[in-house]
Amino acid sequence: MNFAVVLAGGIGLRMGNMERPKQYIELGNKPIIIHTIEKFYVYPDFEKVIVLCPEQWIHHTQNLIQKYIGKQDNILVIPGGNTRNETIMNAIGYIDEQYGVDEDTIIVTHDAVRPFLTHRIIEENIQAAKQYHACDTVIPATDTIVVANQDKQGIFDIPDRTIMYQGQTPQSFKAKMLRELYDSLAEEEKDILTDAAKICVMKGQYVKLVRGEVFNIKITYPYDLEVAKSVLGGE
Repeated sequence: MNFAVVLAGGIGLRMGNMERPKQYIELGNKPIIIHTIEKFYVYPDFEKVIVLCPEQWIHHTQNLIQKYIGKQDNILVIPGGNTRNETIMNAIGYIDEQYGVDEDTIIVTHDAVRPFLTHRIIEENIQAAKQYHACDTVIPATDTIVVANQDKQGIFDIPDRTIMYQGQTPQSFKAKMLRELYDSLAEEEKDILTDAAKICVMKGQYVKLVRGEVFNIKITYPYDLEVAKSVLGGE
């Protein structure tokens, strides 16, 4: 079975002085999170779309889904965790309780504030996760990447740009494998995680690259919201 896991746990501090998390900001005629959920909801191969958000925003999220999408049995809203990876583990735990997690259970994890993913990206994530157990959506780096020295005041290295990529989401995995790898990490290893793909990299699990899109942007800063409005207007 395949499950979409929409990660909506952030509170959007980088967006500025907002009265609500950034995923609930209006984009066009509906909140960002609804645009994102719809991309998964219309894809036919998901057993459920699981949305994870701060507990105090669960009721609000459910109301938004009811208002913009309607009552749907295959969209669920549950609490997230304290970190991104704890949130993903909450999703796997829920799937295990309700359906059981086996070797073929796939999760497609995606930022709630990346509303412009495509059917092609979703499809290729599922196929890559089935074949390779883990995948990450990326685009080639267009700028030169500079690695700073330890005091972050000078350049330590300038790596070959042709092998540099910018990470996006979705990141997709065989759920049982990901949970086992995560549980095998020491606490100090968990503390340095930035995303779920790094769990695999740290434990030696191959992660397949899936081609993303430049317009698959993450809405983090006020400028990103203005760009998103332009992208939405061009759809």
